[in-house]
Amino acid sequence: MTHREACIALNMIPKMGPVKMRRLLDAFGSAEKILSARSDHLTRVEGVNDALAKNIVGWENFADPTAELRKATDLDAHIITAEDEEYPASLREINDPPIVLYVRGKITERDRNTIAIVGSRRPSHYATECAKKLSFQIAYAGITVISGLARGIDTAAHSGALAAKGRTLAVIGAGLGHLYPPENAALADRITSSGAVISEFPIDTQADRQTFPIRNRIVTGCSFGVLVVEAGANSGALISANMAAEQGRTLYAVPGRIDQPGCLGSNRLIQQGAKLVMAVEDILDELPLVFSKEPELTAPTLAVELSETQQKVYEVLGTNERSLDEIMATSGLTAAVVSSTLLGLEIRRLVKQLPGQRFVKLV
Repeated sequence: MTHREACIALNMIPKMGPVKMRRLLDAFGSAEKILSARSDHLTRVEGVNDALAKNIVGWENFADPTAELRKATDLDAHIITAEDEEYPASLREINDPPIVLYVRGKITERDRNTIAIVGSRRPSHYATECAKKLSFQIAYAGITVISGLARGIDTAAHSGALAAKGRTLAVIGAGLGHLYPPENAALADRITSSGAVISEFPIDTQADRQTFPIRNRIVTGCSFGVLVVEAGANSGALISANMAAEQGRTLYAVPGRIDQPGCLGSNRLIQQGAKLVMAVEDILDELPLVFSKEPELTAPTLAVELSETQQKVYEVLGTNERSLDEIMATSGLTAAVVSSTLLGLEIRRLVKQLPGQRFVKLV
């Protein structure tokens, strides 16, 4: 049995869990030694009772690594271990890293610079638009967006990153054979071409209440920070925020209305010290503080296609800052057209708005 097969088998044993698995690895040194250990030796490890020890000793009743590898191949996926170069370096640093990751797509060197975006599954229109805009700008700057492929803010975050032709990673709370939620199957397919869909669960694992909190530590563990976009007092996004704090990640939050219960959790995070985010610069400007060596960001270029109107407004800006009235007068366009066009250019990080409704080129 290879090391990879042993890790897959260990990960498939019922009632294991990441904490118990980490304790066993610390005690025995490798997956291979755990699988060949005697029951009385296994129960000496904290948290390992007779039932779990029996499952480990009889692991062949639950796991078939060869078949699991074949299923992964059939799904156009592969399985990596912590020893593989593709395994995220920052994930190795947490207390209970997954022993294997099932990956559809590819985790690359660029994904070392990753921020998590999480929030409500039933967000307001405002929160959805904030998540889309911020994830677009973050991805356009060359930073990978990671989230959980759930309904609501997760979906908006992945979609925004893809719209920017950037990279995004989705960590799901089920096996790759049971994608959840099912309506995001098409989105998952798009993500695999610009990132990866990731799971630590065996392929045939169904989603349940326990799998989502477990997967959250991967979302936060792969990132340098977590941005919460709208979360109620009992939102699952707050679990991610707590995990991020425990892992030493930076916390960011978008403020919401104080009279909306759905914003209570994210607003409370700001009270407790999370950085308030009103624009993408609030995150990008902190990168030198987050990294000992600031990552090389993707500079905005005009390689992206601009519409005729966008090109006209962009050229009117010239090399100096211009007011909205000046842009309207020079371009001959209406206020509504100029305003919407400037917003589109701002989202692409080609233009920046200054105080007093003045605008300047960024490229």
